[in-house]
Formats: sequence, structure tokens, C-alpha cells
Amino acid sequence: MAEKKLVESITSMDVDFAQWYTDVVRKAELADYSGVKGCMIIRPYGYAIWENIQKDLDERFKALGHENVYMPMFIPESLLQKEKDHVEGFAPECAWVTVGGENKLAERLCVRPTSETLFCEHFKNIIQSYRDLPKLYNQWVNVVRWEKTTRPFLRTSEFLWQEGHTMHATEEEARKETLQMLKVYEDFYRDTLAIPAVTGRKTEKEKFAGAMETYTIEPMMHNGVALQGGTTHYFGDGFAKAFDITFTDRDNTVKYPHQTSWGVSTRMIGAIIMTHGDDNGLILPPKVAPIQVVIIPVQMHKEGVLEKAQQVADTLRAAGIRVKLDSTDNSPGWKFAEYEMKGVPVRLEIGPRDIENNSCVLVSRVSRNKNFVSLDGLEATVKEMLTTVHNELVDRVKKNVEAKTHVATTWEEFADHAENHPGFIKAMWCGETECEEKVKELTGGVKSRCIPFDEENLAPTCVCCGKPAKHMLVWGRQY
Repeated sequence: MAEKKLVESITSMDVDFAQWYTDVVRKAELADYSGVKGCMIIRPYGYAIWENIQKDLDERFKALGHENVYMPMFIPESLLQKEKDHVEGFAPECAWVTVGGENKLAERLCVRPTSETLFCEHFKNIIQSYRDLPKLYNQWVNVVRWEKTTRPFLRTSEFLWQEGHTMHATEEEARKETLQMLKVYEDFYRDTLAIPAVTGRKTEKEKFAGAMETYTIEPMMHNGVALQGGTTHYFGDGFAKAFDITFTDRDNTVKYPHQTSWGVSTRMIGAIIMTHGDDNGLILPPKVAPIQVVIIPVQMHKEGVLEKAQQVADTLRAAGIRVKLDSTDNSPGWKFAEYEMKGVPVRLEIGPRDIENNSCVLVSRVSRNKNFVSLDGLEATVKEMLTTVHNELVDRVKKNVEAKTHVATTWEEFADHAENHPGFIKAMWCGETECEEKVKELTGGVKSRCIPFDEENLAPTCVCCGKPAKHMLVWGRQY
């Protein structure tokens, strides 16, 4: 039986995925366009998702000893210039302030694209001894990167993120931090956002400007396109030397500390939309959904229906479940379509007959199956359904990634997958940047995503040039 489409105003994913995405963002009231080119207005429903993301991640960071700080928005040009590779990497995206009030500034100020240099200036002032280490800092802020092409949540000139910046006495500690925070992101994506994803190391060409090593989490969207979901970076002591940050170690020798940084952004909301959504709109993972259960009273003009619905809402809220009772005069059918489109994980219907039977109807946003359940022990039943919705989403993503991950051992196979089979391509690589650039040119945009931790030996030679292979790469198109 064909699934009934309740929201006709959303473009079908298969017809125009980009338009479908825009429709969902606008109609689910996640964001709107602003009068400032390339910047978005995050509406209350979208911001509530971000708040739930922030709360979850913040708890994970603090459990590992990280502290939140706040750095200035502006970076003096002379400070940015101290790390040559870093400033060159960000130069095309920097926004500059040249006038303050009515006066031209003596020195240009960059609106922060990231904050490594600001943290380094501060670390120089507060780190003197091994006793001052490690410094485990994080900040929740906005950043500005002047983008040519923008799309809400995915790529905007201004966006919200967290950026962790840490300093360590040894290379070993810093490398451990870099991988530990990647694991935090991996666990968060899977356990909170219901998005299992590929993780690994970026190639030399794709690593962060100024980093020695960059690691990445790469979720696949429903249409097979990758999204760089978050990165962690090991800087070694390069920034420390550039900013003359030193400490006296236990053996009374002066050393440079080792540095890391790591971050994820509001791009994660874009990942949620494009990974889980369907032709009826948004599907939100229960752990970040602003409304986990919406209660729709049926025939609420009849005596006792609205009162019972309110009682059920109070009971679920007391159990820690985020609930909305919609008592507006819109029809039940309109409400069903509205909350499906807004991605609410569970719908609860209750009417006179249900009340007589001491029951209600629960509907999963994922399976859309109706479940007739008792009002006794409803809190446990709803929590179980929320867990089921999460697990169903994880399973769907796994199946999609598996179906859209292809292996290529020859260039012919690679080119065929790149043109005809959207998704990830696993193929061997010689380690040369020249081959990466050639693949991107010949395929019209397929890039290396990462060297995965679970490398496979698919063939002895590079899929591009035929030289001996050094690594297996996951390749794909990206947002």
C-alpha cells in the first residue's frame, strides 16, 4: 500500500533534493533568510534543536575536564599573521573591519573565522610551568567565513559552533586528546543524532591550515553526498613556537607545549535534515527534538477530552519527556500533517473512545505505525517508543550507507561509480596530492573524504595513477 503523503507543499526528494531541503528548512520553521547576504535567521524551533545539541555536547566536554571560556570576536591582523600557514588558509574567507565609529583603524581587525591565534595569545600569558598544563578550553560562539555560495545551516557566512582549544605538556597527551575528541563526536552523532558515520584522518591536501594532522567525521546524507560533520586537529608545537609559548617542565628545562583544536557547528542541523528527512518533511532524533511527543486531542469539544489530554501531558512532562499539547481549533488531520512535517518523533492521539478504554494511540514518525496502548504505565511505553524511533533511524542510516558505498579497484570502476552511483567510493591511493587533484578534476568534484581507521587492502596499486598504493581512501562528493 502506498504511503499517503500528508504534506503536499514539500518538493519530493527524488525530484529535486536541493529544493526539498530548502522547503523543509522553511516550512518546518527552522530558519529564514535575512537581509544580510549569506546569513540566516535561526528561528525558535531550529534554535531549540541547537540548544539540545549544545547541552548534550557540553556535558560530554565537561565530563572530560574541559572548561568554557569566551574570546573576543576581533583578531588584529598582526596577530593573525603570526602563523603563516594558518592565515593563508583562511585569507579568502576573512571579513575585515577597517573603520571604528568615524575613524579609520590603525590596524585592520579580522572578524574571527576561528580562534587559534586568540587562544595562543592568551596561553602565552597564563602558561609558565608544567603545573599550568593541560589547559582544556572550549567556547560556544559565532564565527564568520565569507562564503561565495550559501545554504541555510550547511554553509553560511556566519554560523554558530563550539571550538575546543587545548594545550598539553607532551605530544602523546595532545595526540590522545585529538583522537579522544573525535570519538566524542562519533559517539554523539550515533547515540544522540542517530547518525553513524565514517571517521578517519584527512589527507595532507585536505587538512586544516596550520595543523600537522586533521581527523574528521563524515556522515553520508540520504542522497549519498558527504558532509564534513566535525574535525579535530593536532597542531604539534607549531603555534607555540610562532607565539613563543613556553613552559618549564619537571626537569627544569624550557619546552614548547603541544596544541589541539576541535569543533562542530550548526551544520549538524543540516545533517539531521538531510540524513533523516523524507517527503513528508523533517524527522528529528528524539534526543534533540524540541517536542518529543505531540498530543492531539480528537473530538476535543466533547466533555472530558481536553482535561484528560492535559492530564496525560502533565504525567509525561513529570517523567522528563518534552511534550506539546495542541489544543488549537485546527482539525486533527491538519495537526497530523503539521507535526509530521516538523519531525516530532511520536504523536499521541486521544479521544472519547480511548478515554473509555483507558488507552490512547501512539504513532511513530519513522514507521508511522499506530499503536493502541494503555494509559497505565504510559511514561515507560512512550520512553520505549522514543528509543525505538532512535534505533530505527540508526538502522535506516546504516542501510543507506551500506547500499551507497562502492568499491573501485580500477579507474574505469571509479569513474562509473562517480558518474552513476551516488555515495562513497572506497579505493586505493598512492599518497600523492597530484592524484587527489586529478580525481577531483576528472570526476567533476569527487574528493577524498578521509583515510578511515579501518583501512582495507583493496588492491596493490593507486586507482588513479597505477603506482604502489599507500592508503585506502573514502572518496565522495560533499556539501
